[in-house]
Amino acid sequence: MSHWQRYVFWFASPARAHVLAQRLSAPLMWLAAALLLPGLWLGFVSTPADAVQGEGYRIIYLHVPASWMAMFSYALMAVWHATGLIWNTRVSHLMAHALAPTGAVFALLSLVTGALWGQPMWGTWWVWDARLTSSLLLLFLYIGYLFLLHAYDTTTRADKGCALLCLLSVVNLPIIYFSVRWWNTLHQGATIRAEGASMAAPMLAALLLMTLAAWAYTASTALRRFRQLLQEREAHTQWLGDLTNGESRVD
Repeated sequence: MSHWQRYVFWFASPARAHVLAQRLSAPLMWLAAALLLPGLWLGFVSTPADAVQGEGYRIIYLHVPASWMAMFSYALMAVWHATGLIWNTRVSHLMAHALAPTGAVFALLSLVTGALWGQPMWGTWWVWDARLTSSLLLLFLYIGYLFLLHAYDTTTRADKGCALLCLLSVVNLPIIYFSVRWWNTLHQGATIRAEGASMAAPMLAALLLMTLAAWAYTASTALRRFRQLLQEREAHTQWLGDLTNGESRVD
């Protein structure tokens, strides 16, 4: 058995997963705040204006992390659903459900900030090019997922229905990422590549801080939401009653 499988089965226990989520959610939120504040200062105060785009380029410090997190969250949802289907772990599906609302918010923020960036840079709020259209589709997929989650009368059917939707539609993510290479679009290419970043070091530092803050925030909110979903599903179990009363220990 691989280390990954050991971790999966160890934390497949609802009690262990609940305790882990409880311990990590608050520190991750503090980490998000600690990363966000210097990121905002660097991005919107300290770094100079861009030579071509002027002050308007600063929207990237919101737009890029939001876009990355919207895609990453959906990919992670697919991983959790695949784990749940392969090993029949209920908590895996709940982790996917917990990620969906935050991922949807970031998908919406990505589109809004992209429009605010596009209007002064391109002279239009919206164009139906490959990158923007596939990003809009991602938002619709999040919305459809959330509707589907509440459309079934049993949690088992909801888990499997959402898993099927997520795993089939995850193909949209490489389309979003590679769209600027595969088709002629208004959207600019990647700023950070394997060979390096085409931006000044302070700008890159600000972007990375904002991205890490978005990651920590996503993890914290997802774990907090996971605990709520788990408590709803396990409301009548012995372990949750013991844990609530402070009598349970997770070994």
